[in-house]
Amino acid sequence: MGAALPTLALQPVQMMAARFVSIALAATIIGITEKAIRRKIERGVWLEGKHWRKADGSIFIDTKAVEKWVETAAG
Repeated sequence: MGAALPTLALQPVQMMAARFVSIALAATIIGITEKAIRRKIERGVWLEGKHWRKADGSIFIDTKAVEKWVETAAG
Protein backbone atom coordinates (compact mmCIF):
# COMPACT_ATOMS: atom_id res chain seq x y z
CA MET A 1 0.00 0.00 0.00
CA GLY A 2 1.02 3.59 -0.48
CA ALA A 3 2.22 6.00 2.15
CA ALA A 4 -0.42 7.84 4.15
CA LEU A 5 -0.96 11.47 3.26
CA PRO A 6 -0.04 13.95 5.97
CA THR A 7 -2.95 15.47 7.88
CA LEU A 8 -3.18 19.21 7.45
CA ALA A 9 -4.27 21.20 10.46
CA LEU A 10 -6.70 23.93 9.49
CA GLN A 11 -5.89 27.29 10.97
CA PRO A 12 -8.71 29.70 11.76
CA VAL A 13 -8.85 32.72 9.53
CA GLN A 14 -10.07 36.02 10.88
CA MET A 15 -11.73 38.29 8.36
CA MET A 16 -12.70 41.87 8.92
CA ALA A 17 -15.19 43.79 6.86
CA ALA A 18 -13.68 46.47 4.68
CA ARG A 19 -14.84 50.01 5.28
CA PHE A 20 -14.63 51.03 1.62
CA VAL A 21 -16.08 48.62 -0.93
CA SER A 22 -16.98 48.64 -4.61
CA ILE A 23 -20.50 49.50 -5.71
CA ALA A 24 -21.11 45.84 -6.59
CA LEU A 25 -20.09 44.61 -3.16
CA ALA A 26 -21.96 47.45 -1.42
CA ALA A 27 -25.12 46.42 -3.27
CA THR A 28 -24.75 42.88 -1.95
CA ILE A 29 -23.96 43.99 1.60
CA ILE A 30 -26.70 46.64 1.81
CA GLY A 31 -29.32 44.72 -0.14
CA ILE A 32 -30.12 47.25 -2.86
CA THR A 33 -29.20 47.28 -6.54
CA GLU A 34 -26.10 48.84 -8.04
CA LYS A 35 -28.44 51.10 -10.01
CA ALA A 36 -30.03 52.35 -6.78
CA ILE A 37 -26.60 53.15 -5.38
CA ARG A 38 -25.60 55.03 -8.54
CA ARG A 39 -28.86 57.01 -8.38
CA LYS A 40 -28.19 58.01 -4.77
CA ILE A 41 -24.78 59.27 -5.86
CA GLU A 42 -26.13 61.08 -8.96
CA ARG A 43 -28.96 62.75 -7.02
CA GLY A 44 -26.68 63.85 -4.20
CA VAL A 45 -28.38 61.70 -1.57
CA TRP A 46 -25.00 60.14 -0.84
CA LEU A 47 -22.26 62.76 -0.81
CA GLU A 48 -18.75 62.46 -2.19
CA GLY A 49 -16.24 62.45 0.64
CA LYS A 50 -18.90 61.37 3.12
CA HIS A 51 -20.72 58.31 1.72
CA TRP A 52 -18.43 57.52 -1.19
CA ARG A 53 -15.00 58.32 -2.59
CA LYS A 54 -13.34 58.04 -5.94
CA ALA A 55 -9.90 56.47 -6.15
CA ASP A 56 -7.98 55.34 -9.21
CA GLY A 57 -11.06 55.86 -11.38
CA SER A 58 -13.34 53.68 -9.24
CA ILE A 59 -16.06 54.58 -6.77
CA PHE A 60 -15.84 53.13 -3.28
CA ILE A 61 -18.75 53.19 -0.87
CA ASP A 62 -18.05 53.99 2.79
CA THR A 63 -20.01 51.27 4.57
CA LYS A 64 -19.78 52.99 7.97
CA ALA A 65 -21.21 56.25 6.61
CA VAL A 66 -24.00 54.42 4.79
CA GLU A 67 -24.83 52.51 7.97
CA LYS A 68 -25.24 55.82 9.80
CA TRP A 69 -27.33 57.15 6.92
CA VAL A 70 -29.68 54.15 7.19
CA GLU A 71 -30.02 54.66 10.95
CA THR A 72 -31.07 58.31 10.50
CA ALA A 73 -33.04 58.09 7.22
CA ALA A 74 -36.67 59.09 7.48
CA GLY A 75 -38.99 56.36 6.51
